[in-house]
Amino acid sequence: MKKKCWLVVSTFILWTLLFAIQKPIFLMIYGGLRHVVPVVWHGLKLDCSVAGYLTAVPAIILLLSAIPFRGLSGERASRWLMMAVRVWFAIASLIVAVAFVANIALYGYWHFPLDATPLFFITSSPSAAMASVTWWQALLGVVAIVVVSGVIGLCFHPLWMVYGKDAFDRRPGHWQWLPLLLLNGVLFLFIRGGVTVSTMNTGQAYFCADQTLNHAAVNPLFSFLESVSHQEDFAHAYRFMNDGRAHRLFAELNAPVKTDSIHQQVINAKSRPDIYLIIMESFSDTLTQVKGVTPELNRLKREGVYFNRFYANGFRTDRGLVSILLGYPAPGALSLMKYPRKTETLPSLAGHLGHAGYDLQYYYGGDADFTNMRSFLHNQGFQRIVEDKDFPLSSRLSKWGVPDHLLFNRVEADLKTKQTRRPTFTVVQTSSSHEPFDVPYHRLSDKTLNAFAYTDSCVGGFVRQLKASGRWNNSLVILVPDHLGAWPGDISDYVVTRFHIPMIWTGGAVMRPREVATLGSQQDIAATVLGQLGLTHRDMLFSKDLFDPTVRHYAYFMMNDGFGMVTDDNQLIFDNKQRRVMVDAGPRRGHNLAYGQAFLQVLFDDIARRR
Repeated sequence: MKKKCWLVVSTFILWTLLFAIQKPIFLMIYGGLRHVVPVVWHGLKLDCSVAGYLTAVPAIILLLSAIPFRGLSGERASRWLMMAVRVWFAIASLIVAVAFVANIALYGYWHFPLDATPLFFITSSPSAAMASVTWWQALLGVVAIVVVSGVIGLCFHPLWMVYGKDAFDRRPGHWQWLPLLLLNGVLFLFIRGGVTVSTMNTGQAYFCADQTLNHAAVNPLFSFLESVSHQEDFAHAYRFMNDGRAHRLFAELNAPVKTDSIHQQVINAKSRPDIYLIIMESFSDTLTQVKGVTPELNRLKREGVYFNRFYANGFRTDRGLVSILLGYPAPGALSLMKYPRKTETLPSLAGHLGHAGYDLQYYYGGDADFTNMRSFLHNQGFQRIVEDKDFPLSSRLSKWGVPDHLLFNRVEADLKTKQTRRPTFTVVQTSSSHEPFDVPYHRLSDKTLNAFAYTDSCVGGFVRQLKASGRWNNSLVILVPDHLGAWPGDISDYVVTRFHIPMIWTGGAVMRPREVATLGSQQDIAATVLGQLGLTHRDMLFSKDLFDPTVRHYAYFMMNDGFGMVTDDNQLIFDNKQRRVMVDAGPRRGHNLAYGQAFLQVLFDDIARRR
């Protein structure tokens, strides 16, 4: 019995050590080894929790072998139980290796620990999910997983294949299973995080203001499991205050403002204009300030309506599309696209335009099944979806499908053959300015900036073609990025300007050029467009008309697990993992905290009530 108990204890300790060793490796790549001791120390709770999970299975098998029941003892039973242990360690080693390698590979792009996001991307469209990965990166990842899982297996081999075999060969005796039962109970306490009301969560590993160090302390497998297990608990997510107070603060935040000003009209909407919404992959406002990269966008800023205090709602395309098209702030911690039964109950810009007589069409050069996009678009009423499969194989030149210039060429060709006189709402989603930034264009030496310059030239070419056609005078072209910018790539989440993006309205329907200094974010596009057309948007709870002076204007955005709120007198970012304010600037410091928390709580109340 001592050997069986020692096996459980040794297995738990070895798993914990293996998790601790992962942290210096992560720090060598991202954070530097100077802080390795506090990172390992503060990550120990999560490591012990995962070690408890992984030890529980062989501990239960040992417990079964210690019970003197018929069929659970004897040489044959011992062989079967030993085989089960071997299979478990093979699976566990592979799972831990995948989590470790994936966390290191993805952190450089996403800047948060591994969660369920990659799983959603891979299951929705494996080819699109791998589009950012070169063949040598994929090969290196596979090799790394094999090596890491092999090393883990070798660590446990002498313990279980030699020492463990002897423990299984011993015959069970009366009451000898009791110490193992107690050990299993101790493992449960490690898994849960103790006996207090609070259970184990990733926030317990956070210990400082440096997010990279906090993320290094987080066990990636725990982070993934926590993300998966909390995906559908909308009704209990983000409970900062009682519901009554949250809804009162939200109502106060969106209460009408008394003013003598009238609604501004910036487009001629007497004859319904054709609307072209161009969603540009990964652009940032900072990018437009780099000399020579975006000459077309900079020209269009001067020629049209430029919103100079506009913010992205999130950090991924699937989040950005929800905000832009539904007028709905997309939560950072989950992808609403994963829940078509919920998104189909939300009002949308396309839905309102469709009811007003618009034809609806969507152009994307990639896979429309990626992140449930097809169901998402059909639920809004898009009658026509053009994707990579609608182009000849020779046109699918990039990892993301069809390069942007061929995508715009297709839009132009279809417009020339348009037969209906009904106004059209056309969405064009670009993809070429996305990692790995491989484009058929070679003007700039910097690969990343060159990709943005390429998409900029494609957008400019489309606008020039539209100007040369007879459709320009009755056209509204809206240019907006899909999410926060990919350049520069080393900006922390805790910098408000990271979420600052350009939005430009141009076209013959625009009355005159102007700069708009009203605060807003992507969720406000829907109400603003509908307001200019004289269409109601009262069913859009979270979308504000940027030209309505009776509305309180603010920008709201969300990172992986937190939010930012920008008003004229306070810029605030709150990290929910650490339960602390990370940025607080302006004359009314802290003013936005309660309002921002109430906003997020009401948002999840709304998500929860949708079927």
